Amino acid sequence: MKKLIQAFITVFAVSFLLIFVVNRLNAAEGYAGNDTLTVYNWGEYIDPELIQQFEEETGIKVIYETFDSNEAMMVKIDQGGTAYDIAIPSEYAIERMKENDALIPLDHSKLPNLKNIDERFLDLSFDPGNKYSVPYFWGTVGIVYNPTMLEEGRTFTSWDDLWAPDLRNQILLVDGAREVIGFGLNSLNYSLNDRNKAHLQEAKEKLVKLQPNIKAIVGDEIKMLMVNEEAPIGVVWSGDAADMMWENENLDYAVPMEGSNLWFDNMVIPKTAKNIDGAHKFINFMLEAEVAAQNADYVGYSTPNKAAMELLPEETINDERFYPSPELTKKLEVYENLGPDMLNYYNELYLEFKMHAK
Repeated sequence: MKKLIQAFITVFAVSFLLIFVVNRLNAAEGYAGNDTLTVYNWGEYIDPELIQQFEEETGIKVIYETFDSNEAMMVKIDQGGTAYDIAIPSEYAIERMKENDALIPLDHSKLPNLKNIDERFLDLSFDPGNKYSVPYFWGTVGIVYNPTMLEEGRTFTSWDDLWAPDLRNQILLVDGAREVIGFGLNSLNYSLNDRNKAHLQEAKEKLVKLQPNIKAIVGDEIKMLMVNEEAPIGVVWSGDAADMMWENENLDYAVPMEGSNLWFDNMVIPKTAKNIDGAHKFINFMLEAEVAAQNADYVGYSTPNKAAMELLPEETINDERFYPSPELTKKLEVYENLGPDMLNYYNELYLEFKMHAK
């Protein structure tokens, strides 16, 4: 009898250990279900204190992973190795994910805080009725610059200002095909979603003429380089500019008068999700006015949450560099899904331009 009891205890202990190990492995891979939530976001794009607050309020453990491009994010989700419950793609990526049946429709009854989003940022072309997505942050692409490193009085009101002969080896560009080809098109008063190949070639040829002024084409390190005054000018996203300006008060930011990109990053639930209820709880949590205000203050990007804006300092929401005037906003464009063939063409032109920039 003792041997039988010991055998039973041994089997029970081994089974318990196996279950524990499997659950830990699954959690690491985002498969743990209702007690964990796997969030896939851009780097440095959420206040870590809010993750801890969500965990404390819900009892759900957050597994947080980051990506550095929409394309990398979509490939990882398509591969299906990790069961992401939340992802935060940009608008054109959402269109592609919808086409690929990679998203779960949102249950708006579980998102009462959706009422806090400014109506201007709802029901947009990339997701009518917000069936699949909820706005997270928005912003622009523009020029960050350091007046103390440039001739006195130098400003940047036009994209053409970048081509000034005296700016040789002075400009950093963010490494993005849509961003670089986009401002090349805008400088010619073309749409940054232009599909006319003659216009695109014209933009590339103009960008090649910018080559003498380009110091480097870089990724996230552009923030450190600008803050450390390694270069006086950069083409960046507005949120990155806000971070730089917070760390170096000499910096300023401008959106050129010809227009630029108006981008949106949005919370979605991928088809890989294992904790759909928890995903809705996370989205609704991030839509709370106090939470959205704290997140906007930490990240530095513009919030689409009108309830949160009432909690932010007046100097923040009245700063037209980051909350542009209606007149300038009319000239801003959301990236459209160009389709695979045209997107490949943009990428080819961008690679040709980069070869000249070396």
